Amino acid sequence: MAGLEGLRNVVRQELVSRQLDEQLTSRYPVGQRLRVLDVGMGQGTQALRLARAGHTVTGLESDPAMMAVARESLEVEPAGIRERVRLVEGDGLHTGVHFLPGSFDVVLCHGVLMYVEEPDAMLAGLARMLAPGGLLSLLVRNADALALRPGIAGDWAGALDAFDSPSYTNRIGLPVRADRLSALTATLAGIAAPLHTWYGVRVFSDNISNDAEPPPPAELERLLAAEDRAGRTEPYRRVAALLHLCGVRG
Repeated sequence: MAGLEGLRNVVRQELVSRQLDEQLTSRYPVGQRLRVLDVGMGQGTQALRLARAGHTVTGLESDPAMMAVARESLEVEPAGIRERVRLVEGDGLHTGVHFLPGSFDVVLCHGVLMYVEEPDAMLAGLARMLAPGGLLSLLVRNADALALRPGIAGDWAGALDAFDSPSYTNRIGLPVRADRLSALTATLAGIAAPLHTWYGVRVFSDNISNDAEPPPPAELERLLAAEDRAGRTEPYRRVAALLHLCGVRG
């Protein structure tokens, strides 16, 4: 929670917002009100942003602390925005318990898969929530670049271990796992939501400390412009800390 206002999270959220908006505007008519499911919505950054843009958003979250933060953020929004957001306590592994198949135009699952040991079943469930032509947006840790963070920090043992295993310990001390682009591409094809496009997120700024604050606006915009370009340019996007994958339901 302490890092929500820090530079690393600002970069993540802003880049994902720009990339997601690019996909939505290219797929749907301007002004269309979309039905959005945000699985593992966390503090609700993307859910609230999309509700402010006029979409109907359902946020699914299993962590009570995160749900409390999301509720507090929602309470200060205007009534019209609050009416467009529904918060549901639940696990992304059990979307079928809460929602009918085909209920959403867009499903977000950002920063969740690293906590799921066997993600294929969960991804299949998320795909079933999509209407035909719907967009599945995933944000995952990039297993193909897992050695970069410890390597740049001079942790050679950690870098060597990262070449051989998708498992790692994240900054809050939890054991988690990363995903490979090739494996997720195959999974998305198998669940009838084949990969449409993908981006890198945090190519240059992943090793910034958790408590680093955003720089002044002009400098922040230059940083974001560099990250945005790297995240869609080869070979840089392949070594990004995070991958943003967009699949489309067939």
